[in-house]
Amino acid sequence: MKSVLCITLNPAIDMTISVNGLAVGEVNRATTSQVDAAGKALNSAQVLADLGVQTVATGFLGADNAQVFERLFADRDAKIAKSATSTARLTDAFVRVAGETRTNVKLVDHGVTTDINGKGFVVSAADKVALLEQVTALANKVDAALVAGSLPQGFTPMDFDQLLGALTAICPKVAVDVSGDALKIALKHPLWLIKPNNDELTEAFGVPCETLVEQRALFERLDVNIEHIVISMGAKGVHWLSGNQTYQALPPSMTVASTVGAGDTLVSGMIYGLLMAQDAKMILCQAVALSAYAVSIVGFGIPDQQTLDTLQAQVQIFPN
Repeated sequence: MKSVLCITLNPAIDMTISVNGLAVGEVNRATTSQVDAAGKALNSAQVLADLGVQTVATGFLGADNAQVFERLFADRDAKIAKSATSTARLTDAFVRVAGETRTNVKLVDHGVTTDINGKGFVVSAADKVALLEQVTALANKVDAALVAGSLPQGFTPMDFDQLLGALTAICPKVAVDVSGDALKIALKHPLWLIKPNNDELTEAFGVPCETLVEQRALFERLDVNIEHIVISMGAKGVHWLSGNQTYQALPPSMTVASTVGAGDTLVSGMIYGLLMAQDAKMILCQAVALSAYAVSIVGFGIPDQQTLDTLQAQVQIFPN
C-alpha cells in the first residue's frame, strides 16, 4: 500500500454556512451549516485515504482547540474498524503549539463562496524545530510528501525554504500546492509536482500565462526541474505539463454546492494516479472527475465507483 506524508502548516476549522440570498448588513438565516477540520494538505489527505493510500498528517495544530481535529482522526479510525475492506489510515502526527487553530467562515450562496479567514496561532522558534524534526523523521518512511496551504503567523518564507530543502533532500517525490511568497520559494526547489492556479502563476512570474505554450516557456526559465506541473485554469479546466507532454482537461458541468476542496481533491487525484503508475490520460481524467465531484458536496470525500465512472466519461482530455 502506498503512503503519503501530508503537511499542513496552517490548518483551519472550516465553518461552512449556506444561505439563500446573502443580504449584507441584515439578519440572514442559514439553510445548512457544517464544521470541518480542514487545511489544504489535510483535505488532500482525507481524499487520499479514501482512495486507499496510507496518509500521515503533520504540521502545526493549536492545542487549545485540537479536539475538532482529534475527532476527525478518531472517527476515521472507527470507520476502518467497522469496515471489511478499508485499511488506509489517516494518522495524526501534528505538532501541537500554544493557542488556537484559526477558524475560517465560508458563506455559500447558490454555489458562490465568500471566505472570511481567521489568523490563529503564532509559531515559535521551538515549534519550528519540532516540526522540522517531525518531518525529517517521517519523510523517509513514505512514498511521497505533500506540502499545501498558507504559512501561519511566525513562519517566514525563509522557514518554508528550509523546510522544503530538508524535505526534498530526503523524499524524492515532493508535491507542493501553495501561493504568494511561498510559491516563489517553491519554484526554486526540484519538485515532483506543483499545482498552482493561473492567477497564482501570474503573480509568481509577474507576467500573464494563459496558454500551455506560455506556461511551458515560464517553467523552462527555472534553474530547477519540476517533473509534473498541474495548473488549475478555472472554467478552462486543467493544464498538465510533464516532460515533453502537455494535456488540457475540461471538467463535466456540475451543480455547485461548494468550491472548497476542489483544488485539494485535484492534487490528491494526481498524486494517487502517479503513485499507482496509471496511464497519463487516466490519471488526469480521474483527478478532474474527483475534483468535479468535490464541488457538488460540502466537505471532503470521493464518490462511489459508478458515479466516478460517469463523471470520468464526461471529462474531455486534449493532448497537445
